[in-house]
Amino acid sequence: MPGKRVISIAATATLILSTGAADAAGGAGHVEDYAFTFQGPFGTFDQNQLQRGLQVYTEVCSACHGLQYVPLRTLADEGGPALPEDQVRAYAAFFEIYDAKIDDWRPATPNDHFPGSNLENAPDLSLMAKARAGFSGPYGLGLNPLFRGTGGPEYIASLLTHYTGSEREEFGAILYGNETFPGGYIAMAPPLWDDQVVYNDGTPATVEQMALDVSAFLMWTAEPHLMARKQMGFTAIILLGILSVLLYLTNKRIWAPVKARAKSGAPAR
Repeated sequence: MPGKRVISIAATATLILSTGAADAAGGAGHVEDYAFTFQGPFGTFDQNQLQRGLQVYTEVCSACHGLQYVPLRTLADEGGPALPEDQVRAYAAFFEIYDAKIDDWRPATPNDHFPGSNLENAPDLSLMAKARAGFSGPYGLGLNPLFRGTGGPEYIASLLTHYTGSEREEFGAILYGNETFPGGYIAMAPPLWDDQVVYNDGTPATVEQMALDVSAFLMWTAEPHLMARKQMGFTAIILLGILSVLLYLTNKRIWAPVKARAKSGAPAR
């Protein structure tokens, strides 16, 4: 069956985040602890940042990487990029997907998913922010994710911003020095450079800014209902707190006569 393909949207570089030839020796590298707006129990996604991250993905990463588990229509969802529906339809039309029903290619619609990766060694980025753990903490306690998160977005942003500039050849492949990638060398050239994209909101497109924006966007693709989950958890905590108070007062009321008789020395009934 024919695979998926995508019309180039000013895509000029690759964003291979995990697989590929690399030095297998050594542990995890340096991961910067960036402060994303969605972190913490009350954190939320920055809509403008998600839209900028979508632009970076479109103009840079989509040349090779797909988001096959992300429906295009979700770009209009509240809590996400929240694009107007007409913009979502126009954006979807840039992509071309294979439709088995007509045995041919056609322009994508909002009901379709993002295309898959164009290269076999380019991992899909739909869940990458959840698949990568940038931080480690006290094992078995579960405290580290509470205070710092798992660090998936930080890992991605650090990987994109911590190239050393060194290169080496191994088995006929050029490897590039990277302080974040395990082993210190990765099989992709630095994919970002200053002013590579032009943001519509005027934000300076530095390498770090683009890395942070696309990392936030990939966190949203990996967990689009993060805000709803936080709200549900906060509501559950409030309800459990109220229930605990009610149970305490009920228990106190039930046992009050028994305690009073015990203090007075009256025989129990």
